[in-house]
Amino acid sequence: MLNEQILTNARIVTADQVFTGTVVLRDGLISDVQTGVSAVPQARNLDGDYLLPGLVELHTDNLEKHLSPRPGVDWPSASAVMSHDAQIIAAGITTVFDALSIGDVNPKGKRMQQLPGMVEAIAKANAADMTRAEHRLHLRCEVCHPDTLSVFRDLVEQPLVQLVSTMDHSPGQRQFALESKYREYYMGKYHLNSEQMDEFIVEQVANSKIYSDRYRKAIVDICLARGLSVASHDDATVEHVEESAGYGMTIAEFPTTLEAAQACRRLDMNVLMGAPNIVRGGSHSGNIAAATLAKEGLLDILSSDYYPASLLQAAFTLGAQLDEDQPEIGTGLAKAVTTVSLAPARSAGLRDRGEIRVGLRADLIHARAVGNLPVIQQVWRQAKRVF
Repeated sequence: MLNEQILTNARIVTADQVFTGTVVLRDGLISDVQTGVSAVPQARNLDGDYLLPGLVELHTDNLEKHLSPRPGVDWPSASAVMSHDAQIIAAGITTVFDALSIGDVNPKGKRMQQLPGMVEAIAKANAADMTRAEHRLHLRCEVCHPDTLSVFRDLVEQPLVQLVSTMDHSPGQRQFALESKYREYYMGKYHLNSEQMDEFIVEQVANSKIYSDRYRKAIVDICLARGLSVASHDDATVEHVEESAGYGMTIAEFPTTLEAAQACRRLDMNVLMGAPNIVRGGSHSGNIAAATLAKEGLLDILSSDYYPASLLQAAFTLGAQLDEDQPEIGTGLAKAVTTVSLAPARSAGLRDRGEIRVGLRADLIHARAVGNLPVIQQVWRQAKRVF
């Protein structure tokens, strides 16, 4: 058949096992999955390499790097989107939620000014079928910023918006419970002197008291009315998690403590952690390590956050760690791969992708393992080769 492709002699990674087999693609979907090697002449031999589901990325701010490649440099939005898309697909990410921040805590930042252009560029590229990955929008709402709610009301009308998270990066709580860590991070990131940092802290604390609770509730109410997935951010205590679950949030991004992650499990919230945390062996902010949560059975989803290539590498790293902890089971890689494919897809309401199973979209990655590093050879989206 002209629209049929056969991929064989591959180490197929499904949601619960890894086996040598054959996958048949037809009309953009997976039409058959079999064990064993096909003898059909037109079958493409993958030489025993891995065949994995296309990755689903819920939270990456990678686009911002392409919009501002150097301090003071503004790159054209359409070109930035295409450059970002190329990096995303090369990382094996076939569905990406571009995380756009509403409410810029950077006193020198241009995020708010760049937002309309970013949204328009992504929407136009998607509509024109210019991108190789499928792009959707994740609105990250800094609830301690005065303009967040009004800007959110405008942007949430964009059809590509499917995920929203609420954040409060003011000092003294959540990710920055220690003011010393807050000072270290923001003085380094935004090049503030001590006096500027003092003024910055006073302003952020005041804004949090005025806006955060009110804006969080209003944003969540709008999301639930529209059927959008909602995530919390940097929950640090049981009380934070209970508040998030009480709002109807179903995803907890980057909980900072074991206690918070345990509370997420009790309250049926999916725990999302950073793939760089796995690759680097810990949090750069000094919070709970993602690998620790994985060992405790508390890790559901990985996100590349600021480094797209970390996603697949983290899955292989985590898979090896899980097999080391439970060698008698031997399904570590399959379980780890669900954290970057099936679990994020389901949590965002996407039920047509995320695993190698008959009837789902043929979003696939062909990767060769060099040591513990997966090297991507090919990527397909809906059976079309895009890398």
